[in-house]
Amino acid sequence: MNFITSEQKNNVLIIKLNRPDKFNSFNREMAFELHNALDNAENNENIRTIVLTGTGKAFCAGQDLAEAIDPNGPGIAKIVDEHYNPIILRLRSIEKPIIAAVNGVAAGAGANIALACDIVTATFSASFIQAFSKIGLIPDSGGTFFLPRLIGFQKASALMMLGDKVAATEAHQMGMIYKVFSDETFMDDVLKLAETLSNMPTKAIGFTKRLLNQSLTNDLNAQLRQEGNLQVEAANTSDYKEGVNAFLEKRKPEFKGL
Repeated sequence: MNFITSEQKNNVLIIKLNRPDKFNSFNREMAFELHNALDNAENNENIRTIVLTGTGKAFCAGQDLAEAIDPNGPGIAKIVDEHYNPIILRLRSIEKPIIAAVNGVAAGAGANIALACDIVTATFSASFIQAFSKIGLIPDSGGTFFLPRLIGFQKASALMMLGDKVAATEAHQMGMIYKVFSDETFMDDVLKLAETLSNMPTKAIGFTKRLLNQSLTNDLNAQLRQEGNLQVEAANTSDYKEGVNAFLEKRKPEFKGL
């Protein structure tokens, strides 16, 4: 059985976490399959947008605890260093838009993997939970980095310490996620969003993502310099020329991602 499945629709790649009987919780094999799927998506020039979602009722319940406590298993250090940290770094370093399509509960590492994506969408019935404190652990997978920046230090502290379940609508209201869609039309709505992104200037979007990453550590002067550098690169792309010509000719641009 493949614990990760991939399906390409036009220039969109849909990657599905596929352990529905375990609520898509991660084991070592599934983590490495996701590493490979993300690498393939990054290297495929025909892929211009990535959608990450789950099979079945859950998005991802985090770590498979049976593996975590197995005396013959990889152990917590390897699980963090070899499973989750590379996933988070890949999600942030791939210079293509990545949409998390949270189709159900996103708990623990599953919640934080979703929050590391560029755009987070969810069904009305979905929920997010920083479940770590419930079992005596601390938030990993970038949770302590991204969540305070998304919703503020105070709110993030409470959610991480108390382990409250946050409904999708509440997550949207507090700025944790971008948009909530109807359960009945969820994937259709997500794919419309993905198609829109895949028809936009992919290089410029990738540069924007790079700048957002750098803004987390740069001071203002360094950020302004990098904006200037990447604006010059963006102005040398074919899509920039197409965008300007389309504007002047009063027509819809046809971006190629070049």
